[in-house]
Amino acid sequence: MLRKSIALVALALPGLMLQPGVADEPLPPASQWLPASTPLVFELSKPDAFLDLVLDPEVADTITSLPAFQRQAAQPGFRQFMGVIDYLEFRLGTDWRTGLRKLVGGGVTLAAGPKESVILMVDAKDAKMLNELHEIVVGFAREQAEKEGNPSRVASAEYRGVTGWTLSPNQAHAIIGNRLLISNKPDALKAVIDVREDAAAKRLADLPAYQAAKKAAGPDAVATTYVNLEILKQVPGLKKALNDETNPLVALLFAGVTEAVRESNWLAMGLHVEGKTLKLAAAVDGKVTDPAGAAAFAQPAEPEGGALPHFSVPGLIAGMSFYRDLHGFYAAKDELFPERSSGLIFFENMMGIFFTGRDLTEEVLAETGPEVRVVVAEQEYDPAVGTPGVKIPAFALVLRLRNPDKFGVVVEEAWQKALGLINFTRGQQALPGLIIDKPTHGDTKYSIAYFSTSAEDDKENLDTRFNLRPSLAMLDDYLILSSAEGLTRDLIDAAKKEIAATVEPLAAVHSSVQIDGRHLASILGANRAHLVRQNMVEDGNTQEQAETQIDLLLTVAEYLGKLKLDVGTRDGNTQASIELELNVGGE
Repeated sequence: MLRKSIALVALALPGLMLQPGVADEPLPPASQWLPASTPLVFELSKPDAFLDLVLDPEVADTITSLPAFQRQAAQPGFRQFMGVIDYLEFRLGTDWRTGLRKLVGGGVTLAAGPKESVILMVDAKDAKMLNELHEIVVGFAREQAEKEGNPSRVASAEYRGVTGWTLSPNQAHAIIGNRLLISNKPDALKAVIDVREDAAAKRLADLPAYQAAKKAAGPDAVATTYVNLEILKQVPGLKKALNDETNPLVALLFAGVTEAVRESNWLAMGLHVEGKTLKLAAAVDGKVTDPAGAAAFAQPAEPEGGALPHFSVPGLIAGMSFYRDLHGFYAAKDELFPERSSGLIFFENMMGIFFTGRDLTEEVLAETGPEVRVVVAEQEYDPAVGTPGVKIPAFALVLRLRNPDKFGVVVEEAWQKALGLINFTRGQQALPGLIIDKPTHGDTKYSIAYFSTSAEDDKENLDTRFNLRPSLAMLDDYLILSSAEGLTRDLIDAAKKEIAATVEPLAAVHSSVQIDGRHLASILGANRAHLVRQNMVEDGNTQEQAETQIDLLLTVAEYLGKLKLDVGTRDGNTQASIELELNVGGE
């Protein structure tokens, strides 16, 4: 059923908009017909490689087995849909899989233009089949228009020797050789024809920025995307975001990226397919020109420097590893955030209390190394303690200390002050407070705080606060701040392994993120009932609608498999890579 559903898009959609314009002739790349001012273009230059993945029987079987798909397949409209596909297969004398490859196998180009215009160009391997499909769809469109009393809705006209067609308002299309051109605005289609006809026209393919972006995307890319940042940076919202960043957390996480985009002329992306793994590489041409600038805190001083590898812990949902000189970041706060927000002032005041008036920049953050890691993992609950009704993942922050013997005591004091403040505040509200303990894991003593469940009657449906057992552990130069005791123990073990192995950084990578879809699906599944109720309340859906949406979310998370994102700087250029491993076919 999935294969036929793909066919509707692949066979029927192109056929909605076709008519031969000129005789068959070798056509130049689609980029030769696009104006040089095109701000964004996506090119699927190797459709067969992409279709091999999309049409893989294991992928199809995985999707057709989904409850959401099966519910949709049971609807009358879906059966009518399948009937249309069967009819097209009969008329075209082919199965939908072969027809799809013949209709889009020459390449697909999608470009955005001015005034919200979009142009789609599809190169068919079989121009005859393309035209046959057009005749079928236009005939159907005429019949429908006549039934609705609006026969003029389907019309054609000549423009510079090309026959253009429209089947509905705000849509125009034409066929030139084996190439289908579709646009949501007639003027955009005319602009493409003008570039094709005018020898002196400025073409996207001749633009140095486009050529550099295509080279950066890589010659082996299945698909590429080119973005003209000079044009997009004039969009008010994006311009403000790039030039007026006032959120310290955003500035810390996206350090170097914002600056690189702000100084760049283009963005390039290249998609590669390796089995059931998708790899996307991105690059911009803006260089990090000032090693002592405001974003220097995210740039390793040495070429081999970078973020540390991710920890491997049981139930890992997500890991984030950064190279961030927190001392350098906060020392540049006046340059980064010339207008001090109330949130920043509150943060500084609280840190002053926790760290006994020590200077946050020179006496606190200067004691931390540039290795910053965040870990999110599923929790395992002790039945003797109880299980919360809503299960929240455990999360932890891991830092390296420059002078652990000296500064470790300061951190312990600050942590206990924070717990004391929480208990004082909860006491004012007549709420139970945290109990502090100092257990040992292996040879490492650590601090924990927890809420007692001794007075709880239903220990299988505890309050959400029982997800939290905030913990602090220090071993060697590692500082572990965690929301849960179990994760603290796992990170103590992981840190010991690193110490024994002498871990090496990810060269030239300053930011790395990884997500495991299966563990993400697991934690979502554990909270399915709560998510369904929340969906019903917030979105006003029925229970059936809410269950369908949540089940779809769970399925997408599970079959996404593993996702990894790395961002870094090479030769002064900011580059990023995304790797997605699909979890299909029982892998």
